[in-house]
Amino acid sequence: MLKVDKLNQFYGESHTLWDLELNVPKGQCTCVMGRNGVGKTTLMKCIMGEEAVKDGSLSYNGGTELTRQKVEDRSRLGIGYVPQGRQIFPLLTVEENLRTGLAARKDGSKQIPERIYELFPVLKEMRNRRGGDLSGGQQQQLAIGRALVIEPQLLILDEPGEGIQPNIVAQIGEVIRKLIAEDGLTVLLVEQKLPFARKYADRFAILDRGRRVAQGEISELSDELIKQHLTV
Repeated sequence: MLKVDKLNQFYGESHTLWDLELNVPKGQCTCVMGRNGVGKTTLMKCIMGEEAVKDGSLSYNGGTELTRQKVEDRSRLGIGYVPQGRQIFPLLTVEENLRTGLAARKDGSKQIPERIYELFPVLKEMRNRRGGDLSGGQQQQLAIGRALVIEPQLLILDEPGEGIQPNIVAQIGEVIRKLIAEDGLTVLLVEQKLPFARKYADRFAILDRGRRVAQGEISELSDELIKQHLTV
């Protein structure tokens, strides 16, 4: 679904991603892991076009080169993105927040897919409530729902469990597995919580200082790798 090949990125004089390579297989959840500041969020922003890349390739869904695509066109290609911090519109209602995603639909539909409310019933119950009045967990569900409005083929989630209650984190994990099993979705996940990654991801990739230092099936995430690259 997505192949990152020898990707390099800079912030000024700082070289942040070094010849990064990553394969994201279709119909699976790939979890990108690593300590703070190793380049995880930078990679997601490069995929979405929010950060420029120096060189390298981002091949999507059979050969589309994302580095040649405009930022606004990447969602139209079927990539949903939930950034770190959610970034919902606090003064808009839940329904209005969801509708903001409709502009990126390829088919031009102006209807919120009923699937969103099936996955997150609380959004239907609170559709007339302002986004800023929701709890952190409800806002995260809203952010994911907004990304799903375009009915993406690839969903990118940047630390979806950060700062929210454990029961909502578990619900989000179950939604990820349901989307993969029932909708054939591919998920690229940034996550630091090991129990979450081990329970809901199929594959992992570990970044360290802007380089991919390990990857494999989630069952291959050994204590040695965790100690070397993930523990603080």
